[in-house]
Amino acid sequence: MSTMKAVFFKEHGDRSVLQYGELPVPKPGPGQVLVKVKFCALNHLDIWVRKGWPGLNLQMPHVLGSDISGDIAEVGAGAEHLQPGQPVIVSPGHSCGHCYRCLLGQDNLCDQYGIVGEHFPGGYAQYVVVSAANIIPKPESISYEEAAAFPLTFLTSWHMLVSEAQIQPGEWVLILAAGSGVGVAAVQIARMFQARIIAAAGSDAKLKKAEELGAEYLINYEKEDFYKRTREITGGRGVDVVFENVGETTWEKSIRILKKGGRLVTCGATTGPRAVTDLRFVFYKHLKILGNLMGSKGEVLHLTELVAQKKLRPVIDRILDLKDAREAHALMERREQFGKILLRMPEE
Repeated sequence: MSTMKAVFFKEHGDRSVLQYGELPVPKPGPGQVLVKVKFCALNHLDIWVRKGWPGLNLQMPHVLGSDISGDIAEVGAGAEHLQPGQPVIVSPGHSCGHCYRCLLGQDNLCDQYGIVGEHFPGGYAQYVVVSAANIIPKPESISYEEAAAFPLTFLTSWHMLVSEAQIQPGEWVLILAAGSGVGVAAVQIARMFQARIIAAAGSDAKLKKAEELGAEYLINYEKEDFYKRTREITGGRGVDVVFENVGETTWEKSIRILKKGGRLVTCGATTGPRAVTDLRFVFYKHLKILGNLMGSKGEVLHLTELVAQKKLRPVIDRILDLKDAREAHALMERREQFGKILLRMPEE
């Protein structure tokens, strides 16, 4: 098979730039494998990459998609420990593997760090080439659909709450955009660590689902001020941890709602990057502001075990065919999903 079905773009722009068509099937080089994709999940990262930003230089046409499940189709030289036909999950973070940070297990801090679907061709296609180091054998207890629905978001949320914020049992945690991919993961992780969870989202339907995942208190920030409501819930004390990925529209109140010694951890700026920070709150209350990009491969392996043991559960909003990628982007841009939107690859 020399060509494959794929969704790609040749220039940055709105979702109309996404094209469904044929591309050559890539060939794995040394240390690489070719994966026959079964499912690929969307992330908000896909929208940012599609729109582009200054300094983002991609080889066109570009294929999006960071969260991939499928079977190995072919292995390159040096990857013979992997077998064609083997069911796999793709770890989305790519690093050099031999620098100081990589050898410390901090590969997401590698100077050459990149993400499948952002810096490299991704999974909106029937086939994708990735490094053998990015291959995780898929446990039998995880379906292909679930396997595509957790790596990037659960990795990000785990690193934010566990590695960066060092969440503790009994702490108050405010999770903004609780219906997003990272929000769904954050609610479950905070529950696992026995935190007191306040979930904020833009619809009552999303909040009901967040409650089912373990959120104790619910705030619809389209109807009420999340800062005032959080103060009421906590008896005026505020929270220990704010899980931020919204950006400009929530940032100022996210800082103000923290207790003394509180931690704000952020992984995104969905509503814009130019947030205002009142430094008096930061130094007077001894606050910590923690940035986060993804996490380590070791954490992906640990999360795979937790998902296989059913201690964490990927949440799938809906599954669309690959050719409907534009519709999938529209759903995400309108914030209509709770959990992950998956693309199903066409059969040969």
